[in-house]
This record gives sequence, structure tokens and C-alpha cells, in this order.
Amino acid sequence: MSKNKKFILWFNQIGIKDVPLVGGKNASLGEMYRHLTQKGIIVPNGFTITSAAYHYFLKKADIRKRIQQILVGLNTHNLKNLMDRGAKVRQTILKASLPKYLEQLIVRGYRKLEQQYGRNCGVAVRSSATAEDLPDASFAGQQETFLNIRGEQALLKACKKCFASLFTNRAISYREDKGFDHFKIGLSIGVQKMVKSLCSGVMFSVDTETGFKNTVLIDGSWGLGENIVQGNVTPDEFYVFKPTLGKYKPILTKKLGAKEVKMIYSTGEHPTKNIKTTQAERDSYVLSDKEILHLAKWAVIVENHYKKPMDMEWAKDSVTKKLYMLQARPETVQSQKDWSMLEEYQLRRKGRVIVSGSPVGARIGAGQAHIILETSKIKEFKKGEVLVTDMTDPDWEPIMKIASAIVTNRGGRTCHAAIISRELGIPCIVGSGNATRKIKNGQKVTVSCAEGEEGFVYEGILPFRVKKTDLKRIKRPRTKIMMNVGTPELAFSESFIPNDGVGLAREEFIISGYIKIHPLALINYPRLKDKKAVKVIGELTKLYKDKKQYFIDKLASGVAIIAAAYYPKDVIVRLSDFKTNEYANLIGGREFEPKEDNPMIGWRGASRYYDEKYKAGFVLECKALKKVRDELGLTNVKVMIPFCRTVEEGKKVIAEMAKNGLKRHERGLDVYVMCEIPSNVILADEFAKIFDGFSIGSNDLTQLTLGVDRDSELVAHIYNERNEAVKRLLRQVIRTAKQYKRKIGICGQAPSDFPDFAQFLAREKIDSISLNPDTVIKTTLAILKAEKK
Repeated sequence: MSKNKKFILWFNQIGIKDVPLVGGKNASLGEMYRHLTQKGIIVPNGFTITSAAYHYFLKKADIRKRIQQILVGLNTHNLKNLMDRGAKVRQTILKASLPKYLEQLIVRGYRKLEQQYGRNCGVAVRSSATAEDLPDASFAGQQETFLNIRGEQALLKACKKCFASLFTNRAISYREDKGFDHFKIGLSIGVQKMVKSLCSGVMFSVDTETGFKNTVLIDGSWGLGENIVQGNVTPDEFYVFKPTLGKYKPILTKKLGAKEVKMIYSTGEHPTKNIKTTQAERDSYVLSDKEILHLAKWAVIVENHYKKPMDMEWAKDSVTKKLYMLQARPETVQSQKDWSMLEEYQLRRKGRVIVSGSPVGARIGAGQAHIILETSKIKEFKKGEVLVTDMTDPDWEPIMKIASAIVTNRGGRTCHAAIISRELGIPCIVGSGNATRKIKNGQKVTVSCAEGEEGFVYEGILPFRVKKTDLKRIKRPRTKIMMNVGTPELAFSESFIPNDGVGLAREEFIISGYIKIHPLALINYPRLKDKKAVKVIGELTKLYKDKKQYFIDKLASGVAIIAAAYYPKDVIVRLSDFKTNEYANLIGGREFEPKEDNPMIGWRGASRYYDEKYKAGFVLECKALKKVRDELGLTNVKVMIPFCRTVEEGKKVIAEMAKNGLKRHERGLDVYVMCEIPSNVILADEFAKIFDGFSIGSNDLTQLTLGVDRDSELVAHIYNERNEAVKRLLRQVIRTAKQYKRKIGICGQAPSDFPDFAQFLAREKIDSISLNPDTVIKTTLAILKAEKK
């Protein structure tokens, strides 16, 4: 290789094997430019200033020994020591002159870019350390990036700043922690055509919180992408399911972010600036469904090429409207985890919630809150404290690693605070909105990220435990062990528990927690009598002209997340089983629900679906499930009918489902019935003729067998699922199901509460037992013991 080529290399001249010369970031850009553009991925062109050029600069400027002298006695745990020495090193580099020969090569490269993209074209000048993005460490964010750099002199100045940024405080600290020699690491610089971004963001080919590998996570905001990484905005968030991508359109979720500001081009000393977004921008997604799927396909192409989970950056050009891939590097947290050891953080009790936000990681931390709003104060932070701030950037990393937990006002789950806390294994809540106002400085708090989609900061130091289970030691029993799953946000993490699918996915949790509105209130909006409900519904559904579609999309999304988490194993979704008083509590519900003296055995389950007073609402349920199966390709979803009193009623419901696109056995659709009424047991042979299987609901079957209202404290002492009358009914229905070759399982509470009850069912050779996630391990062990006998 000639001297010229060693200092300047274009993207089409480098690949992933060139990390020692151009660093991980630039090597990956070259790899994509050379190999993936032919597969449809568009990467803006550019060139690299190699690490050989960096070492040549240090030698010609004669500053290496001076830097070494400054770093003698470095103590990264003494923040003043670190900050003083880091500043001196950076000044030494900035005061030195670039060798003339190197300047000429850089200018020549820029002029070649001008020939391709136009005179005075804007470029992004990005640092790329030569030990960057190793499988077990990420140097992302350790060095500086300079955007919208125009002209030869501005480029040369930015390059020198990049060289100096190899010795930022956070970079020095990070290398010390990882055991990297400061002088065996060089710095390469990527000079890449700048995309004038209408919108931009990051994406991962693995779920960043749980390590679930079948999804692509895409974050996006308006303008240039730095705001997402820096945590300046709460971005839009999209999940796409990889296994059915291509043939289907599997967008699992779309979450609207606040996106309060956007970064745009500027002129003068600062080439970029932040401005406020318009209300219309805040109320709309940055990407269309077609673009979301397009990016997800790119993510899969990149992951397949590199053969590992990847962390990527993308942008959409404001002029051409084309999508571009700007960066790709290995994901360095979830891909390194040992998935054979299940670790569960559990609060022993809860306290008063001070603030909440998006959780990062599934851990719990506690300590004394320390509010810091500017980097000049970080030296006051002490090990074990809870860092509370507006947002973080790489300058905060020296204290982030000694925090027991982190809470920020701003940012999404791919911002700097989230990325670093994940890598450090520290619980972090981002986007709380007002943590620095609500939490008092010095207040003792507990930060819990182990409760699903929302993270909570509790008052006081609360007790918690860490439960560890070695999954390699647990054998699989003959009886299928399925799971009862309620909340979609826990589905990805809970799917790592050894299981045979989902025996019960309840629609009620999704309707009450995500939709919140009575389906008939959406159908009759805005003609509702309750004008307060009209206002609330209008706000919740502001992205929807057709309010019915809001119900369909939200229900489909909740079901789809659960189905995706356990794909391709069966996920049995129970249709809505609210009682009338529960339906009335949904927004706008009182207008459509009668008052019943005993809702427990009233107008619920199957009896609603074909009734003219509710049938229109049931149509929305059917359309949501049809969308999950037909549009998203999640055909592992099966349907279950609750509280079906008679065979005739079952036939009516099956007919209504068929009218709305859910035809039994079409594309593998099985339809099950809940066995929770004595009539289901007595006429099991007749029910077996119209249904594909039974799922025992031991809660309702017990109350209806013993004549006990399970909600009544007065007779609670009589309620017992292990009563011999209940057990005889269970034996009978299991044998009838076997006789008619129908599947039979149980999804009621009893096996989760009583291992001996689960053992009884296993001995009766029930096909499957569906358990609450927290009881799966102990009950599996009990069942294995029963099967040996």
C-alpha cells in the first residue's frame, strides 16, 4: 500500500477486516458500501483518514511524549484529576499543527466529494477509534462528531478536534476501565456526505431491553439524529417482527414520541442548531408504515451480513425523500448475555411513586438522590448515589458507572443514558419529564425497572430480591407447560422462561390498559351523551379519523406482541370476558352497559358476542385478531371463547366470527372453549363436536360447582379448587376430551397456587397446564416429580 493510500482510504477500499487501520465505525461503513449497496441499502459516500495518519500527526508534531507525561499519575476515580489531565492533553493536540502533506491529502479528498455532491457540500466528520465496537465493548459516543462541515478549512479544523477527542474525559475513563492502552489505540476519521435529514434515528436488530432477537426496534425524530443519541427528545418508537417480514407487514407497535425539538442545518460558528417542532410534527409519526418496513428489511440484511445483532443509524433526506444507512456496529449488551441463567428482580413491597418513565433494563437500584444539572458539578457525585438529571451525554460517564441508578427528565430507550446504563447493568429511567423537580436532593429513593413497560421511582429504600435460576438444569415434562400472559410489555422478557406457548392471553388487560375506551363508545363517537368522555376519547384517538380503527389497531398490537414473543408456539387468545360493571368503567361505557345485581353470572363472555346490543363491538375484536393473523402473519394465534353456557351459543359465536373473517380451520385457526361452567363438563361430548379443544377455568368452575361467589368475603372460606366435587368434574372432562381427540388444558389459577393440584392434573394426563410466569419453574419441578410416579 502506498503512503497516500495508507493515510486516506475511500469507503470502497475498506471493509470489516480493516478495523486496525480505520476503526470499527469506518470499517463497517466501508463493508456496507462495498457489499450491501448491491442489496438495496443506500450508504452516502465518503473517505477515511486512517489511524496511520493520526500516528503520523503525533510523530511530526512531536507531542506523544508530552501527552504521556501529562497522563502520569492519572486517577479516573478522582474527577478533578481526570478533568485537569484530559483538558491538558486536548489542548496539546489542538495547539499542534497538522503536517502539510496530510492537509493536502484531506483537501484532495474533500474536492473529490465536491465533484460527486456539489461545491462546498456538507459533510459529517466522525471519529472512529481503532479498537472501537469490539464484541464486548462499545466506544460509541466516546469521541466527537461534527456535522454539516463545509469548506476545506472548516474540515481541517474539525479533523484536529476529532484527533483531540480521543482524549475526552469519558474516553480516557472508559479505556482505563476496559484495560486499553491509550497509545495502542489510534483514531481514524470518517468524512461522509451529510444527509440533510428530514428525519433520522437509530435501530437495533434485537430488543434493547430484553435481548429478544425476533424484532427490529426503530427510533426516529425530526431533523438530524444527534438529538436521539443525546437524549434531547423522546422519539417515535416502532417494533417490527422479523420472522414474517417480507411476506407480511408485521409492524407490532407504533408509539408516538413527544419530539419537542429538531436539529437542523445552520450557518456561522455553529453549523447545526435546535428549533422547536410544530404541533403537527409532534402529533405525527416520522415514518410511514412502508418506510418502517423498508428500514426493518435493511436491518435484517445488515444483521445477516455481519451474523450478529446490530446497532444502526439511519436518515431520510429532506430533498430526495430517500432513506440512507449512516452507521452499523455490533450490539454490545444483549448479545453478550448468558441466557441460560434467568435473573429476576422483585420488589418485596411498594411505596409512594414520585415519578415514572421508560425503564431501561429489568433491575432495581436504591440510594440517596443526587440532582446534578451541569457537568461542572459531577465531581460532587458519590458512589452508590442515584443520579437524577435532565439528560446525560458522554461527559457524564465517569459518574454513571458509580451510580446505583439513573433517572432523567428527557430521552428515549436508545438515548445516551439508556445505552450506557444498559452496558453498565445499572437500572435507569428515561423520559420521566420532571424528575429533577419532583425528587428532592438527598431524598432516599428506590428505582424499579422490573415492572414492565413503566419504570417507577419510589419514596424510600425498599427491600427487593434477585431470584436466579439455572435454566440448563430444568428438564421438560411430558405435560406441556404453557403460560398465562396478561400484559404485552412483559411478553418478550417472560418468553425466556422455559415454556410451550401461551395457554391464556387475556384481551381484558389490553383493552383496559392500552385502549381504555368502550368499543361502542368509539363506534358512536361523537354522538355520546357524556361530553367529558367525548373530549377524552378525542384526545386519546387524535391520530385516528376513524375511531373504530383505534380499537382494532391497539388490540391487534397488544395481541401481536404476545404472539411474536412466543412464535411459532401456540398463543391462545381469550376473547373479552369483562363483566358489565367492568365494561361500564371503561371510558364512555356507562352509556352502553346495564346494571346487574350479579354481574359474575350475568351478561358476559359468549352471550355478548351475538347479541345486537354488543355485536358491533365484537366485530372490532374479530377484525383485530384477523389483522394479527392475516396482515402480520402471526398464525400461531388461536381463539378461545369464554363463558359459553350452551352448545347453541357456541355455534352462534363461531358463525359471528366466520362472518368477520375468523373461519375455523382456515389458515390453521383453532377455536377453543373455556371449560368453566358445569354444563361444559356435562355436555363435553357435544362441545367437542364444534370446538378444537378445552381450557379449564378453575376459578369459575369452582364457584359454579360449589355455588360460591368468589368475590364474596362472607363465603370465601368455602371456595376451594381442590374440593373433591371440582376434581371429579376435571377427571370427567379430561377423559371426555381424550375420547373425542380434543386438546385439553387448564389456564385457571389453581395450578399456579398449589403445586399438588398441578401434580394431580399431570397424573390425570392433562395435555397442558398454563401457569403464571412467576410459578413456572417451581411448578415444572413439581410436575416432573409427579410424572415419575
